[in-house]
Amino acid sequence: MTKKVYFLPMPKHRIFILAYEGCQLLDVTGPAAVFGAANEGHGQDFYDLVIVSPGGGAVTSNCGVAIQSRKIGGQPDTLLVAGGSLGLKATMARDDLRRWLCSVAPKARRFGSVCTGAFVLAAAGLLDGKRVATHWAHCERLARKFPALEVDADSLYVVDGKVWTSAGVTTGIDMALALVEEDLGAATANLIARHFVLYARRPGYQSQFSPLLQAQTTAEAPFGKLIDWMQENLDQPLDVPTLAARAGLTERSFYRKFTEATGKTPAHFVEGLRLDAARTLLTRGLPIKTIAGKVGLTSPARLGQAFERRFGMAPSLFREMHRAA
Repeated sequence: MTKKVYFLPMPKHRIFILAYEGCQLLDVTGPAAVFGAANEGHGQDFYDLVIVSPGGGAVTSNCGVAIQSRKIGGQPDTLLVAGGSLGLKATMARDDLRRWLCSVAPKARRFGSVCTGAFVLAAAGLLDGKRVATHWAHCERLARKFPALEVDADSLYVVDGKVWTSAGVTTGIDMALALVEEDLGAATANLIARHFVLYARRPGYQSQFSPLLQAQTTAEAPFGKLIDWMQENLDQPLDVPTLAARAGLTERSFYRKFTEATGKTPAHFVEGLRLDAARTLLTRGLPIKTIAGKVGLTSPARLGQAFERRFGMAPSLFREMHRAA
């Protein structure tokens, strides 16, 4: 007699994203788009995604776009709370929402927030004793209002046990990709990143304060183009005489104007660019000697000294902790 074999469908992983009046639209739609793309790329609906809100129905985001939602209730496997500004204070004060969060979060496999959504979880007492991230503009306020938690003011997103928190807006996409990688593997997460035409998948430890981005935002001509050139030529001499010549300034004038424009001396700025590049290369498993040459730090010893001074650990340890899958 031939036995029949029945294949049961994989149970769906239920994700709730909490929205509310005045929430940041991209805090909701960014992660939602990632989980939706994971369903498409995985070939079956692995995620059951539900947008929830305290009252259900349509909620109006900070930019005026309405989001359809289901009233809070039920138990998610993963819960994420969106950030916002206009309705954040009122959302934090809702007793019904606090009771629901305190009921479902401890039972969830993971819970967390995007941007200022951390305030909602903190107000419910769910982040006490945890290291968390939020948008750089709100880190000081979060730490002051909720001293029982530890605010990481630098990282794009932070994972502390089952708690996942991100810095804000586009970093919610980075964190959602990391959640997908944990569930479905790096290949699926990388496929989604390529589909979204992302420049790169950003790891959680990457700083909110990229020296390159800060300089591109604040530096005036001729330093904008010069900084782009520096980023592309880290293995070349980037001393003051070289940079001043490219900028068409005397060394003294260059040093003064560059420091005023970027807030850092040329040497400090160049070292920051080199160490950030080294950190990225370390996750790709390249030999430390090769990385030192590529970023212009000449030797493993010099790279090690500078890296440990800035990040508090040896390059070899960082590589083992963050090696790309």
